[in-house]
Amino acid sequence: MRAIIYKGIGGFYYVRNAEGKEIECKARGKFRKERIIPMIGDEVEVDVKNGKGSICEIYPRRTKLIRPPVANIDIVVVVAAAKSPEPNTSLIDRMLVNAEINGIDAVVCINKTDLADSSKLENIYRSAGYKTVSVSAETGEGLDQLFSLIKGKIAAFAGVSGVGKSSLLTIITGNELETGAVSEKISRGRHTTRHVELFPVKGGGYVLDTPGFSSVEAEDISLERLEQCFPEIASASAGCRFRGCAHINEPDCAVKSMVKSNEISESRYSSYKELYAIQKGKKEWK
Repeated sequence: MRAIIYKGIGGFYYVRNAEGKEIECKARGKFRKERIIPMIGDEVEVDVKNGKGSICEIYPRRTKLIRPPVANIDIVVVVAAAKSPEPNTSLIDRMLVNAEINGIDAVVCINKTDLADSSKLENIYRSAGYKTVSVSAETGEGLDQLFSLIKGKIAAFAGVSGVGKSSLLTIITGNELETGAVSEKISRGRHTTRHVELFPVKGGGYVLDTPGFSSVEAEDISLERLEQCFPEIASASAGCRFRGCAHINEPDCAVKSMVKSNEISESRYSSYKELYAIQKGKKEWK
């Protein structure tokens, strides 16, 4: 039986096939000998005997994340809030860079449009080349568009506390994902999920929460690769005077010219410089 691992707890793996049949499994000893650990999201072949399953094959992974450990993510939905908390473009950009590093498509989802206008933030990321969607978990605005973007895919949701990520996931999964209390005083949320788990979506596909996804190991990114993680900067760099332009202090830099003319967002350029500085081992720009 071909299936997907949707949950793993205490050495047991829980799989679901295309027809929705669920089986508890153990991984065969050969994986331990080969030092291969099955991951949530893995597509696997399962032998079933007496109602118990044994994972006998793991199919090639399309993508793989380390934090959290999950395979075959098709799309990352980076969730921000229009207000409460105020948008942190630096963290949004780090999550987008993380998606780029791992070769995963990304969407920027701006929640809480019932509290504030999202057009400015939306324009920043649409201009950078990302699909964007503005939604309200409170009123339901934009949720149909969000559903259309993740339908039939394994979608990882990433975002800082308080942006309403867990509320969106609760709606999308039909209340299967519990939502913890939100402190109105500090506007920070908490969810009760204690392990990585795929939740099925009506119409096909899965969603999951991705705690830790904002962590970017910037020191491991080559300067050339970092540029490619900002699509608008990579595109503009063809117009720079010098090949290999870092877009920092070089003259006749097309990227800096486009920032000055507002064709590239100042916040995006600041995020690029911040990660560039980390890569170079500097604490600040002078």
